[in-house]
Amino acid sequence: MTPDETDLAILRLLARDATQSAADIGRAVGIGQPAAWRRIRRLTEGGVIRGRRVVLDNAAIGFGVTVFLGIRLATKGRTSLEDFERAVTAIPEVQLVQHVLGQFDYRLRITARDISDFERILRRRIMTLPGVGQVEANVMLSEERRPGPLGG
Repeated sequence: MTPDETDLAILRLLARDATQSAADIGRAVGIGQPAAWRRIRRLTEGGVIRGRRVVLDNAAIGFGVTVFLGIRLATKGRTSLEDFERAVTAIPEVQLVQHVLGQFDYRLRITARDISDFERILRRRIMTLPGVGQVEANVMLSEERRPGPLGG
C-alpha cells in the first residue's frame, strides 16, 4: 500500500501521540472521525502501523543505565545466528537486538539499574551466551529523540 498525503499527516500525528482519538485526528487533517478511523485501520492492516507503544522513562522506574553492546560472534560456523538470537532475546534487560553489518555482528541495547547491575548482566548473562567473542560496551550519557522520517 502507498500512503497518500492524508495518510502521511495521520501518521505524523500518531507518531507524536498515539493516544489521540480518531475524532481528534480527523479534525486535525480535515476529515470526519469515521474516515480517520477507516484510514488508521487500513494503515494498520496494511502493515504501515505496526503497533503503538508506551515510552517509559527508564530512570524513573529504577533503570538508570543504558548500555549499547557491540558483539562479534567467535566462530560463525559453530553457533548459528538463530541460537544466539534466541538466547539473547530471552534476557529481560536486553531491550533491542539488531543484526548489523560491520565490525560487529550484533548491537544490543541493555538497560540496568546501575553500573554494578550492568556488570552482573554482562558477566552472568551476555558473556555466557553461545558463540560470544568480542564485546564492546558504550554507556549512554544522554539521548535526544528525533521525530523520524516523516518529521513533525
